Amino acid sequence: MTVASYLALVGAFGVAMGYCEAVLVYYLRQMLDLVPLPEDIDPTMVTSIDPTVITVEQTRETATIIMLVSLAMVAGRNGWQRIGTFLFAFGVWDIFYYVGLKALLDWPGSLLAPDLLFLIPQPWYAPVWVPLTASAGMIVLGIMCVRYGAKLRMRER
Repeated sequence: MTVASYLALVGAFGVAMGYCEAVLVYYLRQMLDLVPLPEDIDPTMVTSIDPTVITVEQTRETATIIMLVSLAMVAGRNGWQRIGTFLFAFGVWDIFYYVGLKALLDWPGSLLAPDLLFLIPQPWYAPVWVPLTASAGMIVLGIMCVRYGAKLRMRER
């Protein structure tokens, strides 16, 4: 398998995973009305959410990381490829999470919109451009790691 086809498959996983997460957020925000809309986000908002909901969300975030690590461990053939696969998949997943939110909820309205990024180990807040920029960097670094890992494998043969 070429590096390009490998990254295309890992990228397809990331796109699908990002969209599935956006669908989940759509259901929570639109149908169950359990999560405040992003424009309502501020650091005090988290304290008003039922602690059980916070705990469940933290376990979902942990499960997401476990899925990405598992993909990397199964798909990568050496340490560099595993690191690169994780970084690449994480970056693609996160960008397509926001693409999915835009398609389903017409949110964010701008790259400056505030967002609650993670709840582990504590709430992280930033404008949307921050995770998108970090994800783009993860994609580039991931590609570099996967390519380097593939070169190392070729030398070992």
